[in-house]
Amino acid sequence: MNAATDSAPARSAPLRSAYGRLPDTLPQRLGRLLRWPLTAAALLGALYLVFLVYMAGQTSWALGTLTLLAAGFYAYLSRASFALRYLFPGIAGMLVFVAFPLVYTAQIGFTNYSSAHLLSEERARDYLLDQHEVVEAQVLSFTLHADAADATQYRLLLSDPELATPLWLSPSLTLTSSAPIRLTMQAAADATPPAADTALPLRELIRHRDALRGLTLQVPGHPELRYLGLREFGPIQQHWQAAADGSLTRHSDGQVFRPDRERGNFSSASGELLQPGFKVMVGWRNYARMVLDADFRGPFLAIFSWTVLFSALTVLFATAIGMLLAVLLNWEDLKYRATYRTLLFLPYAVPGFISILVFKGLFNQNFGEINAILDALLGVKPAWFADPLLAKVMLLIVNVWLGYPYIMILCAGLLKAIPADLYEASAIAGAGPLTNFFKITAPLIIKPLAPLLVSAFAFNFNNFVLIALLTDGRPDFLNTKIPAGQTDILVSYTYRIAFKDSGSDFGLAAAISTLIFFLVAALSLLNLRLMRKTQD
Repeated sequence: MNAATDSAPARSAPLRSAYGRLPDTLPQRLGRLLRWPLTAAALLGALYLVFLVYMAGQTSWALGTLTLLAAGFYAYLSRASFALRYLFPGIAGMLVFVAFPLVYTAQIGFTNYSSAHLLSEERARDYLLDQHEVVEAQVLSFTLHADAADATQYRLLLSDPELATPLWLSPSLTLTSSAPIRLTMQAAADATPPAADTALPLRELIRHRDALRGLTLQVPGHPELRYLGLREFGPIQQHWQAAADGSLTRHSDGQVFRPDRERGNFSSASGELLQPGFKVMVGWRNYARMVLDADFRGPFLAIFSWTVLFSALTVLFATAIGMLLAVLLNWEDLKYRATYRTLLFLPYAVPGFISILVFKGLFNQNFGEINAILDALLGVKPAWFADPLLAKVMLLIVNVWLGYPYIMILCAGLLKAIPADLYEASAIAGAGPLTNFFKITAPLIIKPLAPLLVSAFAFNFNNFVLIALLTDGRPDFLNTKIPAGQTDILVSYTYRIAFKDSGSDFGLAAAISTLIFFLVAALSLLNLRLMRKTQD
């Protein structure tokens, strides 16, 4: 009895440790010990990153980075935001990769950002002020010599480039840094110039090139001389002079150019514009251009109409063919159904860009198999790529070929969900196959299929790959300010404006992209509503 009593505390100790706080393991102790030092190091790294972005002149980017990093530290360090730790990566990813590109694109749509207006006003002014020309008549050749008194010092000797007569000699200098140095030269006749055979070779001049670039030589009674190359110093003449009010004066004729912040250029009183221009906010000008500019409105509205028609006809024909094939393959008495289904699915299994390139060869006017067959049967060779109507028909044929297997698979699955009792009752009533299709099959399929058809319409609305690989938007409209193709859809037209042969008008392209976004967003909302009705 006493032995049992004495052993009770020993047995209860593990139980108390099980219900109480267990002893910390070594990794746990190390984790608590290193938590705050690692947090402090991460915080310093984040602040240094923000500082680098700010020093690069990107204040808004630095502020956005600071906000995102501060939210991250709060989510993972605060006890009050424990649940946010699991949501923060997804929210941050959505903000960085979805919301930010959308807002940035929309913001560009309100500017004149283009290949002619890439820079800010300050950078455009600095670029113009940096323009200069060399005064060729006053260029002097130079040689570099090691100082006889100190081998680490050098002396610069300027000579007449034609007569090789020593003219000016510099004091001793050290060429160890590229920092700007101003030297006052003395006449070579007043000093003992170094011998010509002591001049450093070309290899040594190349080694000191960075330091030589920082030299400004002041010759008495002459303009300042700058480094022009491995053998020459000479004066340079600036093309422009800046004024306190931000204007620029051209030295050649004294004409004044002031910043025009409506057009984004430095302009003179006579209307002359300087390039490069600078980026400015233009408000709704890019959007108004789609409606008010007659030269732009015509091709734009034609392309918009063709985009809607192309997407709608593709969905219509692909749905009709896919549904018909699904119904035929659902016929149980049909032999070799599995073989037919496999063959009809192949267009969907082959990568789309390969099929498009194959069709591009088949539709070739001179060597394509399609024209060879038409020539043999009817004696015609249609110009598929030159005629606008035929090019659009070709696009529809290829796109329907690529899209019908998707609809066929969907319809095949939906057909399995239709009760067989309906068809049996229809057969008893004496209905035929067409009656079964239009009264039973189609109504029961179209409702669950409708959201998928809306998504297919939205996909074809942005089907850039087909247009780019098959026609590249050609043939083009004639007499347009901005090159536009008659087979272009909005997304390919936007790409053409932004990156190809239209002057890289990023502002206009961003405005069209924003319009496309709202159209696709409207289709997505319609899709969600149709899905909700289908579920109800």
